[in-house]
Amino acid sequence: MTLISMIEDSIQTYANKPALAYKQKGDTYQDISYSDFGDSIQQFSNGLRSLGVEKGDRIAILSENRPEWAISDFGILKIGAINVPMFSTLTAAQVGYILNDSGAKLICVSTVKQLEKVTAIRDNVETLETIIIYDSTDDELPDGVVSFKDVCDSVKDVDTEDVDSVSEDDIATIIYTSGTTGNPKGVMLTHANFLFNYNACKSLVDVGETDVLLSFLPLSHVFERLGGHYVPLFSGAKIAYAESTFTVAQNMQEVSPTVMLSVPRLYETMHDRVLRAVEAGSSLKQKIFHWGVAVGSKVSSSIQQGRSPSVLLGMKQGIADKLVFAKLKAATGGNLRFFISGGAALPQSIAEFFHAAGILILEGYGLTETSPVISLNYPEKWKFGTVGVPVPGIEVQIAEDGEILTRGPHVMKGYFNNDEATAEVIDTEGWFYTGDIGLIDADGFVRITDRKKNIIVLSNGKNVAPQPIESQLIQSPFINQIMLVGNEKKNVAALIVPNFDALKSWGTENGLDTSDISEMLKTREVQQLIQKEVRERLTDFADFEQVRRFALLEREFSQEEDEMTPTLKLKRNVIIEKFSDEIEGMYPEESS
Repeated sequence: MTLISMIEDSIQTYANKPALAYKQKGDTYQDISYSDFGDSIQQFSNGLRSLGVEKGDRIAILSENRPEWAISDFGILKIGAINVPMFSTLTAAQVGYILNDSGAKLICVSTVKQLEKVTAIRDNVETLETIIIYDSTDDELPDGVVSFKDVCDSVKDVDTEDVDSVSEDDIATIIYTSGTTGNPKGVMLTHANFLFNYNACKSLVDVGETDVLLSFLPLSHVFERLGGHYVPLFSGAKIAYAESTFTVAQNMQEVSPTVMLSVPRLYETMHDRVLRAVEAGSSLKQKIFHWGVAVGSKVSSSIQQGRSPSVLLGMKQGIADKLVFAKLKAATGGNLRFFISGGAALPQSIAEFFHAAGILILEGYGLTETSPVISLNYPEKWKFGTVGVPVPGIEVQIAEDGEILTRGPHVMKGYFNNDEATAEVIDTEGWFYTGDIGLIDADGFVRITDRKKNIIVLSNGKNVAPQPIESQLIQSPFINQIMLVGNEKKNVAALIVPNFDALKSWGTENGLDTSDISEMLKTREVQQLIQKEVRERLTDFADFEQVRRFALLEREFSQEEDEMTPTLKLKRNVIIEKFSDEIEGMYPEESS
């Protein structure tokens, strides 16, 4: 079996059912049937052949999520070529690095904006022959640039028996890691890697032809590639593409998804919006809300303990659902069966809040190098605060230093053209070293403590894992982003980006001048407010884990400033360098 044979089966089985749905600005969603999807794949594959693409060639995609991305993926794979996806947020220089490192022969771009990135570095990429642009344009295209439509229309009625030429051990994709430190490495994943992970996940989480998924996480990320692309398309489900990351809330109501994948940031944002709406309401509405959450929490606790709620509690739940949680469920489209969270740590309190509201978030864990899923919570077996149990057919163990190791058919073939880096993470017995610190509890659930390279070693030798502390503090309504520092220092400190809207509202209520955020952050009142939030939320942490000092920053960490990866992970080394003055200011006695 290959990814191509799987999609061919779906095209035949679900021919008249909708496979994809997309929306132009101002329009309604339009469906593309599995049959039409299959025709487009064949046409694009034929067009690629006419451009000289052969088995083993690397073909890059620089695009937002849209039907052409899915068509291109399978059209590339059908020839036996290799898909090299890129985040649409990458700079021209980053695009150039990946094109050169992969030796890409051709690249597909979505828009003129993405085309400009490629043309800016094109002369520096010797292997690049052709650029395909998805959007139609009235302007004359430069030499070497062709439209997606023209490629699909270039060859008609070609009978290609190419499925058998692709084997499960062939490389399907080279995905470049986000690179929180140093240049990204190209992860080689085979058809077999993806299909093993698909079957393992499908055995735990049932996705079928009645399901609808809203896709907004980048398809260039392996989490969405498997869970939001291959899983639904091989299961007969429908994928609706969000117009952008800014329209997800609106699009959820338009397509009413039954399953949705996201990073924790979406759930945190939804949670914060609910709390802000409650705070803006009357005291009576606030009391009803807190009563409803308390009822929901009791129901959630009963379910987690394997018990059915009592009749009385069930009646209260019904009232709470109508008075408190109905709007939250309606905001998801009203048909949601569950959310799936990955890519970063989900605060346990967020998962518990949503479950109290009757919405289950299933958290999983994996890496690009493991195609991606290692462990998963699933509807019949889940535990908040964990990333689930290892999926069937793989091995997971904890090394002496606490690092999580895994072995099995999900592990990558290696890093492209980088045997040395491959040998650093895969030992001679086939164990992959994840770089994550964690444990496996008595019930078999995996818990992640932190990234090994993120561990802060204080000057007294104490090791501090920043992730649990940051996850706890980010729950404050006044804290938007946070990064702990303190390596080789006496104690832990933090760079904190406040929630400016919440802080301004609080400032107005307390008679502060909120016109100048820079001056406001320096006031004794704001400093004391944040200090109180930090102190109260870290009462369960050890003395050496307490955040003794902090600096309030006037802007958010962002991808544009190269402080975050496209998957919204902090580039800690970059942030430490950029905010070195603020960090030194928190350690005046140690900076001299």
